[in-house]
Amino acid sequence: MKKMFSGSVCSYCLAGILLLTCTIAYAAAPPKKGKALHTYLSQYENVLGTSMELKVSTYTQVRATEAEKTALAEIKKLSEILSAYDKESEFSKWQKTCGQPVPVSNELFEVMQLFDVWRNRTGGALDASAEIVTRLWKKAASTNRVPTQQELNNAVAEIKQTHWVLNPKTRTATHLDNAPLMLNSFVKSYIIKHAVNEAMKPGDVKAVVLNIGGDIVVSGDVTENVLVKDPKADAENEAPIASLRISDKAVATSGNYRRGELIGGHWYSHIVDPRTGLPADDIISATVVAPDAADAGALATAFNVMSLPESVQLASTMPGVEYLIVTRDGKQQTSKGWGSLKAAYKENGIVGNLNTKTGNREAGGNSFEMIINLEINTQKEGFAKRPYLAVWIEDTMHSPVRTVSIWHGSDRYMPELKSWYLKYRTIYNSDMNFKSSTSSATRSAGKYTLKWDGKDDKGNYVKPGKYIVKIEAAREHGTHQLMRQEIDCDNTPKQINLPGNIEISSVSLDYHKN
Repeated sequence: MKKMFSGSVCSYCLAGILLLTCTIAYAAAPPKKGKALHTYLSQYENVLGTSMELKVSTYTQVRATEAEKTALAEIKKLSEILSAYDKESEFSKWQKTCGQPVPVSNELFEVMQLFDVWRNRTGGALDASAEIVTRLWKKAASTNRVPTQQELNNAVAEIKQTHWVLNPKTRTATHLDNAPLMLNSFVKSYIIKHAVNEAMKPGDVKAVVLNIGGDIVVSGDVTENVLVKDPKADAENEAPIASLRISDKAVATSGNYRRGELIGGHWYSHIVDPRTGLPADDIISATVVAPDAADAGALATAFNVMSLPESVQLASTMPGVEYLIVTRDGKQQTSKGWGSLKAAYKENGIVGNLNTKTGNREAGGNSFEMIINLEINTQKEGFAKRPYLAVWIEDTMHSPVRTVSIWHGSDRYMPELKSWYLKYRTIYNSDMNFKSSTSSATRSAGKYTLKWDGKDDKGNYVKPGKYIVKIEAAREHGTHQLMRQEIDCDNTPKQINLPGNIEISSVSLDYHKN
């Protein structure tokens, strides 16, 4: 799975006793008669090193904001316990000890217990000491070579050692060696579930959907549409390989298509098999739906490492688990109950086609496409709210041609994107992405790739000629930035780099044959 904890996080004030008492009293009170439920959306960058989307179904913006703060506080708390990237975390400090029983928090003890369970359950395919192999490959890649067989053998031998001993009676953990350890795999999903549980505690919060870097927990009175990203599609806005309807379950996806090492012109996955020391490359993506979030996260990672027969056998022992596994050649393996989760895929309200076999691309029509790479400025420390963002195409008469992508709060905040809204307010009913969540391998914070396939909003290919790419970023009652770039779409490849601004650090346009 993707690197989970990047940098430090911002601090939150502790609520006083009086405020806590008032909050409890408010939570117990039923909503006023006639109040309607609304879904409130918040979007962040740099949460556990990636992006975050939180949807809260409740009666007021005040309550939604309180749920948001509660979820973020729980994420901060658990990251300060479990992160191996934060030198001041409880886990990092424990790693500095050796040979002595150390009392640890309930959360750290539970996660370490789960690693013991999953190490045994997967026959060693999941192991916190897989970091030994990960570091070996990174070091070798820095000199553009692959590790030697002897180096791999030594790493695997070290992984097979016992690295800690837990004592349930005293709630202590004894560190036995100095092997590097990393609590990845399912820990992001574990944190998400705890954050959702905290946000759901007030009685008038009816549902919460939390998506951090493609791992999702859906809880409460809601059915969420979840799109599963095609691992062979570069852009965020390309058709998914699955569209699901999820209620009171967790979804996790792990894959090798976002992170790895390029050595001698060959791509090596960042997901490694602790049993062999080799990158796992037979499986390129695994998506798991499960009642428990930690189970979903652990299985998604394990299915990238284990063989298909091993994965099918393991899933059969766990009730309520469904999966979609994509092999290197693009074939899809699904569980028997996967079909019961399927839903129609809609793009801007129009039923679209799924990439039922990954790697297939539409033939005919326009043979050129445009890739838009953009990076949002994110603060180095703390959770950063993502600005509303719209990317669209206009013709030289400034008539709207195609909305490539749009990220915002609920539909009522669309007017904050002033330029986009001016063009689209009468023809764009609702952004389906607001009503969906996307499960994918974890991306780096703030980095997005979009694609314009040369079609207009009605799905027709446009004629060759000059068009204007517009990128707008805005914050509610705050900064507003608009970028414009004319480009001649004349079937001649070209690349253009745009200067950044206060919200977007960089943009590149790559017009090429698809």
